[in-house]
Amino acid sequence: MSFLEFRLIDIIDIVLVAFLMYKLYTMVKGTIALNILIGLFAFVIFWLMIKALKMDLSGSILDNFVNVGVLALIIVFQQEIRRFFLHLGTKYKLYYTENKVSDHQRFINQLIKSIESFAKSKTGALIVITKEASLNDMIETGDKIDANISSMLIESIFFKNNPLHDGAIIIQGDRIVAAACILPVSQNYSLPAHMGLRHRAAMGITESTDACSIAVSEERGEITFFINNDYFENITTSELEKYLQHF
Repeated sequence: MSFLEFRLIDIIDIVLVAFLMYKLYTMVKGTIALNILIGLFAFVIFWLMIKALKMDLSGSILDNFVNVGVLALIIVFQQEIRRFFLHLGTKYKLYYTENKVSDHQRFINQLIKSIESFAKSKTGALIVITKEASLNDMIETGDKIDANISSMLIESIFFKNNPLHDGAIIIQGDRIVAAACILPVSQNYSLPAHMGLRHRAAMGITESTDACSIAVSEERGEITFFINNDYFENITTSELEKYLQHF
């Protein structure tokens, strides 16, 4: 009986480690962190071989590296660790009053109207919509607005002669809180080559927070929706509306 219990615990242990390794891989896949992770794995294998062969001098040198390895890992993988705990700790609110649903749809309608205009006129735009995570660091990089959401306001912000058009607008709740905000640029090498800094910034914000973002291409007028370190390219406004309603 004790042997059976040990075996069951052992299997659970293996499955848990495999799951954590898989989640780690999905978080770093397509980024430079994956190459670092592979290098780290190779280092651990080499270190274990040195220990097994009882090479004392080499082993003592590598032991010193391992002793500070945890701190080095936190520094190197800080974005991935932050993203992991963010997804782990985020609580999704599923209860809305009838009033909130109505406000939510009105917000989506105004946003879709402006995005449709940008796509037709091939006006570049970058819009970030927050969820649970605070984006105060990004908001501080731009100009605070704190205005009600309206398609006219959004379109005027991204008008090419407006000094605020260069950067992202950040929406919290039912208000545009800031414009011309600077976002972290994604290092994901799996993004298509035709995606420039605007799209990489749109991806970057979804890698480090639970926000979603919308980018409109200035060259092609295409709409791309970014969420959870993933993206949906060249979508219609109807498809965008469904994504936003789900978000």
